[in-house]
Parts: sequence; C-alpha cells; structure tokens
Amino acid sequence: MLSKVTSFALVGLDGVPVTAETDINNGIPAYELVGLPDAAVKESRERVRSALKNSGRKFPLQKITVNLAPADIKKEGSAFDLAIAVGILKATGQLKADCEGIVFLGELALDGALRPATGILPLLISAKAAGYKTFIIPAGNAAEAAYIEGIEAIAAENLSAVMDHLSGLKPLSPVPVRAYERGVKGEYKFDMAYVKGQATAKRALEVAVAGGHNILLIGPPGTGKTMLARCIPGIMPDMTFEEALEVTKIHSVAGILGAGGIVDIRPFRSPHHTATTVSMCGGGTRTVKPGEISLAHHGVLFLDEMPEYHRSTLEALRQPLEDGVITVTRSGGAVTFPANFMLCASMNPCPCGNYGSADRVCTCTPAAIRKYRARVSGPLLDRIDIQVEVDTVKYEDLAGAALEENSAAVKKRVERAREVQRARFSGPLTNSDMGERELKKFCLLSRECEEILRMSFESLKLSARARSRIIKVARTIADMAESERICPEHILEAVSYRKYDNMS
Repeated sequence: MLSKVTSFALVGLDGVPVTAETDINNGIPAYELVGLPDAAVKESRERVRSALKNSGRKFPLQKITVNLAPADIKKEGSAFDLAIAVGILKATGQLKADCEGIVFLGELALDGALRPATGILPLLISAKAAGYKTFIIPAGNAAEAAYIEGIEAIAAENLSAVMDHLSGLKPLSPVPVRAYERGVKGEYKFDMAYVKGQATAKRALEVAVAGGHNILLIGPPGTGKTMLARCIPGIMPDMTFEEALEVTKIHSVAGILGAGGIVDIRPFRSPHHTATTVSMCGGGTRTVKPGEISLAHHGVLFLDEMPEYHRSTLEALRQPLEDGVITVTRSGGAVTFPANFMLCASMNPCPCGNYGSADRVCTCTPAAIRKYRARVSGPLLDRIDIQVEVDTVKYEDLAGAALEENSAAVKKRVERAREVQRARFSGPLTNSDMGERELKKFCLLSRECEEILRMSFESLKLSARARSRIIKVARTIADMAESERICPEHILEAVSYRKYDNMS
C-alpha cells in the first residue's frame, strides 16, 4: 500500500513542503529511505521502529520504501520522524484517519515521545504562507507556535497522543494564540547609572543608538569600553512584534531559542576574537546555518579588541554593514540571512594600550603602533560612523557614591529621536539607513555647514562614504536636539567622531 504525508524542510530561513511517500510491499524485509536524506534523516529508521513498537503499534516486516519528495532538495535534521511514522501507520492500515492538509513535524524518541525540533517557527510561517492551516508538532515547540495567528497547531507529547487525536479517540486542543507584549520582561544586567565618568563616550553611545549608527570605542585597558558596550541593549527601543518574530526565526533555526518561545529583548552577541569567518557569517558542511552576524539581527554585535580578530573575519562585515543582509554561498546552495545589526567595537590605541595616556607610558615603537592600527582596514573604518575616545577614569569619579544617569532616562531620549525618524521615513528606518536620495531630501545643509564639511573633508582626507555618514550622524544629533535643520554645531560634533579615519 502507498501513503502520502506532508512535512516541511528548512532551507535557510524558509520552509519547503516535503511529501513523505511510503510504499509497503511483500518481499524480503527491508527499509529504504531515498530523497537526498542526511545522516540524521537516515537514522530515523531505528527511531521510528522503536517508537512504533513502544507505542503499541507494529513495525511491518516487509519491504518498506520511503521517499522524501522532491528528491532534489537535501533533507536534514530529525523533524521528519513523525511524518515517516504516520506514513508507515497509514500504509499498513493501522491508522484510518484522513491526513490530507495536515503538516507533521517532530523528532521521535525510542519510547515514542516527541522531542522538540529546531526551526519550527520559520517552518510554520512558511507552511502558513503556502496555504497549510493544521499542524501537529511536539509539545516542546508549543511556545513558538503560540505567536502565529490563523493556524491550528496541535502540540502532542508522544506518538500515541497523535494517533488518538487523528483517530478521534482523544482529540487534542489547539495551542492558544498568545499576544505579544512589547517591552522587556525584567531588567538588563548592565545600566548606564553604574558607568562612572565618560561623559563624551556616553554621549556618543546615545547618538549611535538614536540613529542606528555603528560605533568604535578607543581607549586604554580598564576604562570601561566593554561595560559601555554591554549597556547598549538597555537604551535601545523595545522590539516590535515584527522584529521579535524575525529574530526568533533566526534563533530557532540556530537551535538556541529559549523556553519562552520568542526573543523579546535585543540580541547582544560578543564572539571571541578567535571566531572563524564561517562562524561569524554562517555556513556548514551541508546546510547553511546563521552565524554571529545574523544572530545579532536587530541587536548589537560587539567585537572586543577588534584588531585581534582575523583580517578576513573583519572584512566579512563589510557587506552586511552596507546592505543589512549577508549572502552565504556553500556547495549546498546560497542563502541570504538578515543582518541589520548595530556594530559596536572596541580597541586599544596601541599594542600596550597606553598611547596618548596622561598617566601611563607607552612602550610601543611608531612602527608597532602603525602595524597594530593597520589591522583594521580603511574600508571597514569607513563604515563605522562614530569613533570616540574613552579616557582613563579618575579615582574620585570611581569612589563617588552618586549614581550617573540611568539607562531608562537615556532610552526615553533615544525613543523620542526614533519617533522623529519613523515619522520622517514613514516606517521603521533609522538615519543610518538613508541613501543619497534621502540625504538630499532630508539633510539640506546651509552654506556655513557645507564650508565646515569641506574643510573637514580636506584636512582629515575623508572618503565620499565618510562624508555621507557625517551628514547622517549630524541629522541624528539634530533630531535629538529637536531641530528641523542641521546646524553648524551638529556638523561639528559629527565631524569630531571621525578623527580616527586614518589610523593606519
């Protein structure tokens, strides 16, 4: 007998329908699985065999052929187990229910329990877009499915519960839809109130977040660069449901989604400087998985001691910083992942870290300093809108009991500036997303501003890209000052954030 059961395969962040065709005939007992399965899919034979036996069903001692169609798409992961098991039960007549239009997803344990599968959220979203409305998934994935409206997701604990539901013996209730509550649940660990001194760096950080600009913190060791960076998520606006859904899809595919079912706080990714280009960009031997760049989508990618990263790893940032997406090409195909993140990087001014310090002596030679700074290429620096010095903190500032302005107060100013930008662009864009057309429309400069910009362009030997980014930062500063026009003081402050363009 022949049966057909629907499942879905994951390609990047999109789901592709897969039909598990099961054919059972008399002959020498055998089990053949075709359709470009990987090792995890091939091993489903033993999982399905034991799950059926331990759930009170029979595994047929006949010739079994399972085809995962279409055969030209590689099938990976263990989420096809449930569909294969249901297909065998239908083909042997142990299940009489009509499974037309139902999508089966989930990994089977040997005792018949359904284990959570990775990537369920993007699979459900893609299946819904393809017209499917009914899904049977593991109970462990119910939290993800709860945020998708317009579908009927049945969360089951084991294979027996699935059979009883399909047969009508013990129908299961669909997962209730859960409304997304905008706002952070709980408090961030790091708060600007505990960062002593550093008024200039704090101001630069606020400007960077308000306009979605990338920022580089330069200063000696122990001045608070890392702590400042970790405060960034706490002053960023709360994620909208659309943003949270995009981030959750990426984390679900990567298999790092928490029990809450949705990511409701801005991601903060801080990969070690030994991270490879593949781990940063994404990839894999067969399937293409998201890397750190995509996992930081709608959040912060923090590179501590940026010159210590491998040159090729840093250069891989150039496309996503410019386009907001990253295209990863492997032998298995090309996948485009979203990568609209805020880059925050830190570095020392020299190898020993004391160059320019007022109270410490630098032991580096000029050649060593040039070599160290040259590790960060000019084209990459060009894409970092704000470069600011983080000075050594005085003991009196550290010993003072008074707290600084907290993150909540800074966040309110950031949100006001973002509201101005939303009204300007009629959408969720920020000033950093502006192209040349938007610059000419929303960033008109007076003659005095143009003269300041011209002198800075010539004296600092800036590029055309750097000029555009100065104007974008000045537009953000003007928005924070609630000014419709960009004034000379806004241009001057924006220019002051570009003095490290020619570090090498």
